[in-house]
Amino acid sequence: MQALIPDLTAQKPSLLITGAAGFIGFHLARVCLERGHQVAGYDVVNDYYDPALKEARLRILAAYPGFSFYRNDLTDKAAVDKAFADAKPAVVVNLAAQAGVRYSLENPRAYVDSNVVGFMNILEACRYNEVKHLTYASTSSVYGANTNMPFSEHEGVNHPLTLYAATKKANEMMAHTYSHLFRLPTTGLRFFTVYGPWGRPDMALFLFTRNILAGLPINVFNHGKHRRDFTFIDDIVEGVYRTAMRPAQPNPAWDSHAPDPATSNAPFRIYNIGNNDTVELLDYIRVLEDKLGKKAIMNLLPLQPGDVPDTFANVDNLIRDTGFKPSTSVETGVGRFVDWYREYYKV
Repeated sequence: MQALIPDLTAQKPSLLITGAAGFIGFHLARVCLERGHQVAGYDVVNDYYDPALKEARLRILAAYPGFSFYRNDLTDKAAVDKAFADAKPAVVVNLAAQAGVRYSLENPRAYVDSNVVGFMNILEACRYNEVKHLTYASTSSVYGANTNMPFSEHEGVNHPLTLYAATKKANEMMAHTYSHLFRLPTTGLRFFTVYGPWGRPDMALFLFTRNILAGLPINVFNHGKHRRDFTFIDDIVEGVYRTAMRPAQPNPAWDSHAPDPATSNAPFRIYNIGNNDTVELLDYIRVLEDKLGKKAIMNLLPLQPGDVPDTFANVDNLIRDTGFKPSTSVETGVGRFVDWYREYYKV
């Protein structure tokens, strides 16, 4: 039996969103502001990808009277503590992280700094500032070597294939200790291949679009045969919002003799947020070609180190606890990305 999860939506709690200049953080902050919340954004605005894109997102957020912003690094504990003291958030959503699977092979220390040290500062700030709920980004990459699909939160994730995935698994474990020791409600969200307008330039859809329009070849790994649970940004944001507004509760049926990784006798939860569908990469590219009206020149390559062949999300828990199921088709989602890309870059 699951505990009833209270809904804070009507209270319009104030939020602190880290990574607010990033892809998901920007969209979440805008939705929260439009729904009447006060939002404090926190972001270092580094140059992992084009800072101009991040600044453009921030200009949109700055137009809302309920938005404030802290330009600092999560590893700066004093800066994190000051942001919490000033903003007094009731709900915290930690989306700041060093992202990217392949980049973790080149610069592993960046992942430990941002995803482990930075997250530690967030946990401590939540502990000492009466935060009602901490929601944080995990990733489908934690499923690593698992092949039993659709991936379920109730199965173990002890075989990550990249340091990026390992740091996100560490976040889940760190969160559980704070839920257990200090009764801090924490919810981890495993995102599945997020795409859409204002996306990250280092991700496949952005790279493919830019090169196809320029008549340049695109690198297609695993010869385009791997499958992904592509999830549109609006669906991700709605899932984040609904879970953030529902502080994690202990599971009264949790059994220490057969421990469920997704819940606990502490106020701790893990959810997948994915489209609950799986699409072959070559089919995804065909949709993009159709929306662009131009064929891709494909450079077919083998699977890269750290990549998994397939991802597919079980979202039964998300549906049960929030009443929401992601459902945007790749045809709709890719079309909306292409429309945004053409307008933003005047192509």
